[in-house]
Amino acid sequence: MQIIDQVQAMIAGGILKSGDMLPSVRQMATELGVNAMTISKAYSKLEAEDVVERVRGKGMQVRKMASGGSKKERLNDLTPLMGQAIVRGRQLGLNDQQILSLVRQLLKEFSL
Repeated sequence: MQIIDQVQAMIAGGILKSGDMLPSVRQMATELGVNAMTISKAYSKLEAEDVVERVRGKGMQVRKMASGGSKKERLNDLTPLMGQAIVRGRQLGLNDQQILSLVRQLLKEFSL
């Protein structure tokens, strides 16, 4: 999960952009000192979530973020993720104001 979260954070923060290639499974496993299967599973999950795509002979590439669709469709795509974040915040004992404060802070940090 940490690998998935970091890749997503790097994309959200603009460090990784559409078309950028992720390190190979073997390279990432060596750098992080983890089993290659762990990296492979993380990459597969990112691919299933349409965050990255497999490019034959090259590896995993950051997908172009779809800006199409209506506002309602885009909000519907975001809602489950926000719901998960709220549930996790509450599991950690945070109240609504603390969660909102964090969201505001992150919006400022990730503004482009």
